[in-house]
Amino acid sequence: MKRIVTLILMLSMVPGLALAWWNDEWGYKKKITIDAQRLQQEGVKLVAEGLVPVRLHTGNFAYFADLAENGKDLRFLAADDKTPLKFYVEKLDPVNEMALIWVKLPKDIANAAEPMIWMYYGNPKAVDAQDAGGIFDVAQSVVYHFGQGPVTDATAYANQPAAASNTIVDGGAVGDAAAFDGNQSIRIAASPAIQMMAEFGWTVSAWVKIDQAQDDGVIFERDGLILSVRGQAPVLDLNRKEIVSPISLNLAAWHHLAVSGTKEGYTFYVDGKAAGMLPASVSVFQGDISIGSALSGSRGFVGAIDEFGIAKVARDQNYLQFAAMMQGQSSALLNYGEDSTPDSEGESESYLVSTLNNVTIDGWVIIGILGVMFVISTLVMIVKAIVLSRTSRENKKFEEAFSKLGTMNISKLDHQDEEGQADFDESPLLLSLTGNHAAFAGSSIYRIYHMGVQEMNKRLPKGVGADAADQILSAQGLNAVKASMDGVLVRELQKLNSQMVLLTIAISGGPFLGLLGTVVGVMITFAAIAASGEVNVNAIAPGIAAALVATVAGLGVAIPALFGYNYLGSQIKMVTADMHVFVDEFVAKLAEQHS
Repeated sequence: MKRIVTLILMLSMVPGLALAWWNDEWGYKKKITIDAQRLQQEGVKLVAEGLVPVRLHTGNFAYFADLAENGKDLRFLAADDKTPLKFYVEKLDPVNEMALIWVKLPKDIANAAEPMIWMYYGNPKAVDAQDAGGIFDVAQSVVYHFGQGPVTDATAYANQPAAASNTIVDGGAVGDAAAFDGNQSIRIAASPAIQMMAEFGWTVSAWVKIDQAQDDGVIFERDGLILSVRGQAPVLDLNRKEIVSPISLNLAAWHHLAVSGTKEGYTFYVDGKAAGMLPASVSVFQGDISIGSALSGSRGFVGAIDEFGIAKVARDQNYLQFAAMMQGQSSALLNYGEDSTPDSEGESESYLVSTLNNVTIDGWVIIGILGVMFVISTLVMIVKAIVLSRTSRENKKFEEAFSKLGTMNISKLDHQDEEGQADFDESPLLLSLTGNHAAFAGSSIYRIYHMGVQEMNKRLPKGVGADAADQILSAQGLNAVKASMDGVLVRELQKLNSQMVLLTIAISGGPFLGLLGTVVGVMITFAAIAASGEVNVNAIAPGIAAALVATVAGLGVAIPALFGYNYLGSQIKMVTADMHVFVDEFVAKLAEQHS
């Protein structure tokens, strides 16, 4: 019994554990997942304690104002929401709403059912916890991020360059980048700390971009080992033995180049894929290093280099391909979830609400205009439906009553109505139809008929003893009666069709207004992406989805208006046909009895 009670208590605690908050002093957290399926499709495995660049911008993060100064409140935790992860803030610009943070993945990330990390923020009292050197393993001896300011080694070894004449430009493969014009270079003095020994293995890697074909532009040189670009092809050369990569570099695009050395040989990688191998002929590379030109100062490279690194271990292909896929500008391996608070933890926000939260001000302006159009078109449809329904009903009642007149004699029409007009000697049924207007007040046919009777009474001879046979209408009189009835028919049609133009405006104008809102929203989204330098589906999707809300709103106005317009139009056509038929029927009966 005690075991059962204990089990029940443990199960009751599961929801509480699932909703645990790492630290109550932090106000927000964001879930960041890794697209393991896409990695698997490329045959790449997650790298334990690998590095991932977390890129924040307006497309995936809307709370830059809630970050503490310099991002000192940022914290990253493993999926268990307990294990802190080491990280380094390379760039944080709250004004332009952009940030770049390097995070070291947990050891067990490769075995996780859902590889993910948590990002916490929103604690102005927090102290800075980033660890620039701690994010790298002990084998990584040099890493140049090329941020603003002098070129600096980001590792704990602090292997700073002896000289650097390059310039810093934004829009690098990850953050900023080093630009070279053919006469600029970076020199690193020889040091035991950066020896590259075949016995232990070594790796040299960098992101490279060229805007023009190269004349053997040297990217890296050390002790006869040269990594260069010939035309658009990367080339690895060692003592006149070379590998020309079959993979050419696309102009104005970033590519990941790496060379991994062991006692067996030196493998050349382009974008994480092996491009060739040279036999090992040098046991140790320990001389000066030149980046951007040959050590002699010739064969200068024209382009940009980012994330240059040297490791005292031979990185395998999986490691390099993971880095190439994860770090590139077009990387879409990180999926950024919604931000949550302790109060909202466990509550799922619908996709619709999430999309609406990303709609920009200009989008809401368009949606507001469409909302007004929707209200107006809805009111028009309701009012028109009521009027047409009553008109059709009253017309039917009147037509039934009129059909009962048959061929009755209507020559004696001397009845005097409520307006004091001459009283005509009519049949009782005709007198009741012409005198009791209130009985068919909503009938458009009755109003046409009333005008016809009035015009008929004006043209028939008046006399107390006059017989119906003596009351003759000339052809001109019949035409005049018909013309008067046609005039009333036209005015009735104008009443029935009034305000219908508002529905046509909603039908044609709604989608165009929605399209305008979408185009403006897409422009803003791509402008934000251009400013952040990140191009992937996670950056584009929220802005595009929010922009499309305007199109949905436009269609939401146009579609009901289209259905309503077609239905009301068909009803108006039916009423119009009934009125035309009645005019012909009335004139025919009038001609039969009074001609």
